[in-house]
Amino acid sequence: MTAAASSREGVPHASLTFHGAAGTVTGSRFLLQTDRSRVLVDAGLFQGERAWRRRNWEPPFVDPGSLDAAVLTHAHLDHSGYLPVLAAHGFTGPVWCTARTAELAEIVLLDAAHLQEQEAERALLHGYSKHDPPRPLFTTEDATRALRLLRPIAVELLQRVTPDIDVRLRPAGHILGSSFAEVDVAGCRMLFSGDLGRPGHPLLSPPAAPHDVDVAVVESTYGDSLHPAQDEEHLAAVINRTVRRGGSCLMPAFAVDRTPVIVHSLVRMQAARRIPRLPIYVDSPMALRAWEVYRSALADGDADLRPDLKPDDLGWDENVIRVPDAAGSEALNEPDRPCIIVSASGMATGGRVLHHLRAQLPHERNSVILTGFQVPGTRGQALADGAQHLKIYGSYVPVHAEVVSVLGFSAHADCAQLVTWLSRISDPEVVYVVHGTETSAAALAKRLRKQLGWTTVAPRFGERVRLV
Repeated sequence: MTAAASSREGVPHASLTFHGAAGTVTGSRFLLQTDRSRVLVDAGLFQGERAWRRRNWEPPFVDPGSLDAAVLTHAHLDHSGYLPVLAAHGFTGPVWCTARTAELAEIVLLDAAHLQEQEAERALLHGYSKHDPPRPLFTTEDATRALRLLRPIAVELLQRVTPDIDVRLRPAGHILGSSFAEVDVAGCRMLFSGDLGRPGHPLLSPPAAPHDVDVAVVESTYGDSLHPAQDEEHLAAVINRTVRRGGSCLMPAFAVDRTPVIVHSLVRMQAARRIPRLPIYVDSPMALRAWEVYRSALADGDADLRPDLKPDDLGWDENVIRVPDAAGSEALNEPDRPCIIVSASGMATGGRVLHHLRAQLPHERNSVILTGFQVPGTRGQALADGAQHLKIYGSYVPVHAEVVSVLGFSAHADCAQLVTWLSRISDPEVVYVVHGTETSAAALAKRLRKQLGWTTVAPRFGERVRLV
């Protein structure tokens, strides 16, 4: 939109405020405002460093009752996890998302509420919370209230959200149901990338090509790095030497998408005899429920999934063992033989993986294999950086196990893939680079300026910019 067009009489003012994912990787919250409307694009939790996590507990950045609607790009907590807080404080508007995102969000938000309630109870029992009494950020009741607001819409369908804001959700290839949002705000055409997937994802179809826009808001999780071409060789080497030591491999993994991708790869590697045929335990109730959503999508011929997938690609190999109950999980703290344990959460911020880490980190025979991006301030990042001790449930645990990062399983596009995807649009007025560390956001902004000649900005937290 040109300056002349934006100054036309009768055209409403419109602005965008970065209430999250600015200066940090998590907490995606982008507020669109016009003279008539308030719409939030994504409503995520801050994760990682304490200074950011504390913001989750602050009073809402906007009067939740004043929001007309929200748009959800996908179900991960750093994009959806603040919805229960908004709902608890009076937000009642529709939340537009894809049908698969609605399915996965129910699993993710209810699980997050359960873990927070469980953690509050544990903190009360052992006295290590700074809250008195300890309390969850949101409850199961809050999550249920938020889930009632979800309004699934078909991919590629233009949806009128308010009288002056329209939204179209298009495939992003990051997790099942993930989308990027093309938004018309009072005549200004916008693109919100959400989390953009890799074109070579083993289960998902590549992201759709974006349409031309005036303003783009793009993630930069890997804005300063390239993914390795193939990490299975690295993974096989770690597993083989761990088995030779008589140890077990613990793989913290995101429950949604990452777990089926990793297990799919492990089964293929075992079939090819690149690693021993060890038991593969999937120890995450959320991952098991999410896996069933993937299996249902495959049976339905969902276009999000690669067309060349076969039913067995998301089936249960006889060597893959589901661990739905707590007793079975506890037995894996000290396995009686070498095995592979895939357990959530992927950044060791909560869930069953914490029990396994506490039991297995002190032993040199074991290995911990990190398979995804580790947000600064998380236990996963501490392990990746070579921590000698890790604080779990209020006590420090020594780290003697081998810790290895295997990053070839990432579900995010790297810097080159982001530039290639964005280059399909023609000369936007400005690109805002978000959802990355300050270093990665600045690196991607610089690359876009240099390679495409675009105006690019890494916005500050809380910064407001005018659109029209």
